[in-house]
Order: sequence, then structure tokens, then C-alpha cells
Amino acid sequence: MKDTSCTNANHAIECTVKECKHHCSGENYCSLNKIRVGTHETNPTKPDCTDCNSFQVK
Repeated sequence: MKDTSCTNANHAIECTVKECKHHCSGENYCSLNKIRVGTHETNPTKPDCTDCNSFQVK
């Protein structure tokens, strides 16, 4: 059975990526204290150009 609670949800970092190791199950928050945001583009111009570099697959 999966744990649907998260005792360390960081309510300052909303996240809907359920495949991430740091996603709080049952909530749309990250459990990290801080995240690193980066880009995979030379000249980012829209949100799709950015990435959460703190992502780790479950």
C-alpha cells in the first residue's frame, strides 16, 4: 500500500509530477527545502523551456 501522506510537504513548492521521488503522495507539493530550476534551451522564452533539475525518478 502506498503512503498517501507527506509529513515534510513544502507548501512553497507546488508540484504535480507524481513520478518524482520528491513528490508528496496525495498532495501537489514537493518535499525538498529548495529546488534547482534550469533550462534545456539556449534562449528560453516560455515555461516549456524550463526544467526542474531536482527531479529524480521514483
